[in-house]
Amino acid sequence: MLKQRILVVDDDKEIVRLMNSYLEQAGYEVLAAYSGETALHTIRRERPDLVLLDLMLPERDGLEITRLLRSDPYLAQTPVIMLTARVSDTDKIVGLEIGADDYITKPYNPREVLARVRACLRVHSSLGEGLQSKVLRTGGIELDTGMHRVLVDGQEVKLTATEFDILQVLLEQTGYVLERCELIRRALGGEFLGVKRTLDSHIRNLRQKIETDPKHPRYIQTVYGVGYRLQG
Repeated sequence: MLKQRILVVDDDKEIVRLMNSYLEQAGYEVLAAYSGETALHTIRRERPDLVLLDLMLPERDGLEITRLLRSDPYLAQTPVIMLTARVSDTDKIVGLEIGADDYITKPYNPREVLARVRACLRVHSSLGEGLQSKVLRTGGIELDTGMHRVLVDGQEVKLTATEFDILQVLLEQTGYVLERCELIRRALGGEFLGVKRTLDSHIRNLRQKIETDPKHPRYIQTVYGVGYRLQG
């Protein structure tokens, strides 16, 4: 069985060395890059299964790299976990809004990073594996699990892998209220239960992509104090 490959991108070589050690011990193959430009070339050439991406990098920063990945149809589904010293909520929200799957601030425990990597890979690798392809529809939304494609009013909408997972869970429970913890557990994995703000950012991104008026959503409705509901 081929090992899953993780690209660690950081200009601090000691951090790369430390993460390399933890990830290899966990059974992953590790690639390394110390600048944004090198990271971009490596992603395009090697197609890693996940990218651990520092925000502050020489040549191209982590935000620019993430934007470029999400705009490339061949790389848009690559999971990205940002690692950064920026701790403000605004910085985290920006990272998630441009398409990062998760955001971890420095200093961090390598074991926590490993847990997030496992959760992210488990969620994304489960798409289509051993499952019969199905098409979910409600209102003007159509989601094809096999093609990993979403149409809204007949127009294809590009979603990140995490956004796709969240929308799929909501579509499978159309009309029912999903508590935030339940939605996180089913769409993101149990290790994400402590980061509810991450879910809110992904929901905001989804509304921007599938709603005609994101400020007055037709589909993804907030049930205050409880969670979210997809209305057909």
